[in-house]
Amino acid sequence: MNRARRARIVATLGPASRAPSTVKALAQAGVDVFRLNFSHGSHEDHAAALKAVRGAEMALQRPLGVLADLQGPKLRLGRFKDVEISVKPGHTMRFDLDPTPGDASRVQMPHPEIFKALRKGMLLLLDDGRVRLRVGDRTDDWADVTVESGSKLSDRKGVAVPEAVIPVSALTSKDREDLAFALRMGVDWVALSFVQKPEDMAELKRIVNGQAACLAKIEKPAALADLEAILDYCDGVMVARGDLGVEMDPEEVPVAQKEIVRAARNRGVPVIVATQMLESMTSAPAPTRAEATDVANAVYEGADALMLSAETASGDYPLESVGIMSRIIERVERDPMWPSLMGAEHAGMDEHDVDALVGAAAMAANAPSTGCLVVFTTLGGTARRMARERPLKPILVLTPNPNTARRLALVWGLEPRLGDQPDSLEAVTDDAVESAVKYGLAQPGQRILILAGTPFGAPGAANLLRLAHAPAATTKGRKKRRD
Repeated sequence: MNRARRARIVATLGPASRAPSTVKALAQAGVDVFRLNFSHGSHEDHAAALKAVRGAEMALQRPLGVLADLQGPKLRLGRFKDVEISVKPGHTMRFDLDPTPGDASRVQMPHPEIFKALRKGMLLLLDDGRVRLRVGDRTDDWADVTVESGSKLSDRKGVAVPEAVIPVSALTSKDREDLAFALRMGVDWVALSFVQKPEDMAELKRIVNGQAACLAKIEKPAALADLEAILDYCDGVMVARGDLGVEMDPEEVPVAQKEIVRAARNRGVPVIVATQMLESMTSAPAPTRAEATDVANAVYEGADALMLSAETASGDYPLESVGIMSRIIERVERDPMWPSLMGAEHAGMDEHDVDALVGAAAMAANAPSTGCLVVFTTLGGTARRMARERPLKPILVLTPNPNTARRLALVWGLEPRLGDQPDSLEAVTDDAVESAVKYGLAQPGQRILILAGTPFGAPGAANLLRLAHAPAATTKGRKKRRD
């Protein structure tokens, strides 16, 4: 069950894919992390899906991650008397707090926090940007708006305010209930929607308290403007292009994607590129050429993972979507130009001993005689640092902690596996060599680079780099190896 690619695949589970047999087939096809979208489905649905993932993990003997994606606050209009109204450029109306069903002259916007953030001349986007409005006069209770583009408005359409930070917590009461449930289930990652500022992620981190890794979905211009500070609180980050594309001009989204990927890679923070990657495969057995190119470009940028949403959650071709995405990734990584692109976006080295050690290992891994790197880790820090270097040889990660193994399933190039905690230098070397051969990552006579930390069994940064060779022959018991 080794992957023939470095970039990882995240797939969303839903009605089309929750069955245990389908989950196992998706993992076999190439899924590394399964996403539970708490915007849809019941707690019972998500519990059954997680159980199916753990069953597939046991059957395939490969760690699989589970990501709980919280819904976040949904800002919406109220209701209309006739369900829908017609609008055209120049049409004016008022948004207010009155719950009475609206008409062409006014409608409720039940969010006082929005009115407080609005300023004259600001842009409002409704219905995923299909209707654009400009704010005129306003108070803390109402705002007059003028339609710039659009043709109709109907009940409960979403509201976006790209030019303001809305004073609302990214965690709603529903999110807090969902989060508590997800942590009780034992998910590996939690994704926070509607992140606007570092304090949003800091709040999530305090609540999670180490029970899962925390990921920020960057889907607001305010978050992009404060990206570096938000990354201080992130274990991972997602380029959430759906809502980001609503709140930004289309030509800005590709640039934002590259900015987020570059910043995350520089920090060694895993980054997912998401939304509409193979959207047409929701109802078609093959992607468009543009979609294939979109997937390829994310791989060329060095993203840790690419995500499928409706394609696997509710689409007609979930297995085919995963298979095609996997093949596109593999093809890109066979491109002779791909290694140079990984090196061109190489992060600078920090002034820490472990970074010097990791850098030396990554450089040594370039030698043709090197079969793989083996990293021993308890909490995953050394493995993530190794992945940041984007070495072109496989990285086998051995950890006694199943939670660490599952979280690392999201990270570029890592092959996490459970292993006993070694208690001596000899055990480290023997376990590394045996595991590299067992998992098919090193051939007889190939060099194996080993990173570990002493004292053995204590969490902390790696301080040991050792070179060994896969044996040409074995005897009973431990494999003989050359150091």
